[in-house]
Amino acid sequence: MIENIQLIVFPILVAFAGASDLFTMKIPNRVSILLVAGFVILAIALGLSPEQWGWHLAGGGIVFVACFAMFFLGWMGGGDAKLASAIALWFGFNETLLVFLTMVAIYGMFLTVGLLAFRTLPVLPGPLFRQDWIARLHDRKTGIPYGIAIAAAGLQVYPSTFWFPALH
Repeated sequence: MIENIQLIVFPILVAFAGASDLFTMKIPNRVSILLVAGFVILAIALGLSPEQWGWHLAGGGIVFVACFAMFFLGWMGGGDAKLASAIALWFGFNETLLVFLTMVAIYGMFLTVGLLAFRTLPVLPGPLFRQDWIARLHDRKTGIPYGIAIAAAGLQVYPSTFWFPALH
């Protein structure tokens, strides 16, 4: 049962968050709440030590503070900030968190450059324009769905976390 939570909950929730941001430019609060709840359940089930709890809380807290500042400055959406913080909670304050944040930056750069290039197209062909989510991505007045980059980085880094060796 615990193995199923480790293998399924994180990837499904993170992938859903990325897809939701792509199609709606929103990440539901329940996704971040469920990620935090999943972490707590697994941490208890696996018997994480108080020190381990502290490192995980530190990772999530540091990312939360940094992302909240970026949200406050208008550089990042609230859903993106909550998602990144919830993922950081799973990774903890260690080298995995640094890899995750680096991958978010790299994927975010490619996503941003790609969307800005896409938005230079004067018009979209009819079939594409009729898709609300594509038209929203093409609109220069909308932001960048950074949750896609956050989710991609989270899914890439997750298999290298301590959660996977815990399966053995």
